[in-house]
Amino acid sequence: MAVTDEAISKIKDMLIRGEIKPGDRLPPEKELSEHLGLSRSSLREAVKALELIRVLDVRRGDGTYVTSLDAKLLNEAVAFVVDLHQDRSILELFEVRRILEPASAFIAASKITTERLQALRATMDRIDEGTDVEELVAHDLEFHRIITEAAGNDYLSSLLGALSSSTVRARIWRGLTQDKAVTHTLAEHRAIADALERRDAELVRSLVTVHISGVESWLRQAI
Repeated sequence: MAVTDEAISKIKDMLIRGEIKPGDRLPPEKELSEHLGLSRSSLREAVKALELIRVLDVRRGDGTYVTSLDAKLLNEAVAFVVDLHQDRSILELFEVRRILEPASAFIAASKITTERLQALRATMDRIDEGTDVEELVAHDLEFHRIITEAAGNDYLSSLLGALSSSTVRARIWRGLTQDKAVTHTLAEHRAIADALERRDAELVRSLVTVHISGVESWLRQAI
């Protein structure tokens, strides 16, 4: 194990054991390096790495703190890495979405509120045949965000949000090349919203699976 990796692992162990908690300030560098049996240089490298993935927050002149470890905060790093993927690797991301998003929608079917259902339908009211591709993509992102948030699992919602951000380009390609993209998208979204309103969890899961698989199938042909 590389020295920096060892340092990261030891800081992670401190978090797992509860020696340091979200919001806590880390001990001074000298004290912490001695406690962990690390050189100060390897500790600095570990802190830099953990800052990049939003586990630590280095405040100049104040100290280094553990972040809130909030799901959305931590998945910013995931979104960044995912957005770098191109070509056939995007297909693997769609495969992950095809597994996770229908499960999230299944959970949402029993939890979604009247207010969220209204918001879901409101996103569709703003879309018609005159809608441009950018607006259609924005609608699609908002539509799926409302459903995943309705499931009430912050980590699942955040992870799906990170995966969805990487697929924006693919959705735009689809909108530019597929005939009647707006009509097709709205029809599928209305069917999903109707099933959610009826609390038919199995149907919701099936419809979302088909919806995502449609984009995936198109992408397989395009790449």
